Amino acid sequence: MKILVTGGTGFIGRRLLSHLRPHHQVSVLSRSPNKVYQRLGHDIDAIHSLVELNNLDEFDAVINLAGEPIADKRWSQAQKERICQSRWQITQALVEKLNAGSKPPRVIISGSAVGYYGRQDENLVDEDTHPHPEFSHQVCARWEELAMAAQNENTRVCVIRLGLVLGAEGGALKKMLPSYRLGLGGPIGSGQQYMSWIHIEDVVNLILFLLEHDECNGAFNATSPNPVTNEQFSRCLAHNLSKPHFLRIPAWSMRLLFGEMAELLLYGQRVMPVRLQEVGFHFRYPSLDKALKETLSVMRTP
Repeated sequence: MKILVTGGTGFIGRRLLSHLRPHHQVSVLSRSPNKVYQRLGHDIDAIHSLVELNNLDEFDAVINLAGEPIADKRWSQAQKERICQSRWQITQALVEKLNAGSKPPRVIISGSAVGYYGRQDENLVDEDTHPHPEFSHQVCARWEELAMAAQNENTRVCVIRLGLVLGAEGGALKKMLPSYRLGLGGPIGSGQQYMSWIHIEDVVNLILFLLEHDECNGAFNATSPNPVTNEQFSRCLAHNLSKPHFLRIPAWSMRLLFGEMAELLLYGQRVMPVRLQEVGFHFRYPSLDKALKETLSVMRTP
């Protein structure tokens, strides 16, 4: 297939590209083509802007992963706007280019996040769960709405609601490790909030699965079938690092440091990948212990 990828130089994008390149012709949309060549190699076709394309007819598939990281900074009004527009603008532009053609891509796979559901306490969450209205839901709901506007008799759309992605190359785990390696890691707040996670290899595999299975469309929870509480996650990580686990990060300190964004970490969702399991997708890393062992072993390899 000929595939257009946005967010190709990001955490998930780089791992995905390593799987796509041997079998498909890949173009990456990026404002920095030099970054594409440096990170991914010169065999990738780097597209500076969608303005260069009249439509998307030359592509068989589009994978849309672009977006400002949601938990990297305090949520000032300016940062909230960057988070929203970095997702909404590119998605809307892709759909407009798709609609401008006569032979559009057969499939669009577009990112979203379990933040779509907002805080859900201990309730089991599937793709039909009613969301709690808050900023993370507003971001994801509009993002998904824009992507689903591309669905028609020629193009199917799959939206992946990603949980916390575990991988050696980046993401939240890489930020957590320094304190845990010093024996200073611990649960946040009560520790009873659920964390819905997924190994990066399963993210890549489910994207490849959705590319190839024409019967798949709509929203899919991209999370392991075994969500854990924050305390369980923290304890498992400390155990795998052979470090003590006795400290606790109080909720007030998180709110002081991160403001409204801290709510993402203090409230969670117990998300189940019901639709992925219904269509026959199998997780390579269904348990947290196995996922952490693999990820940490890669990080230790010189």
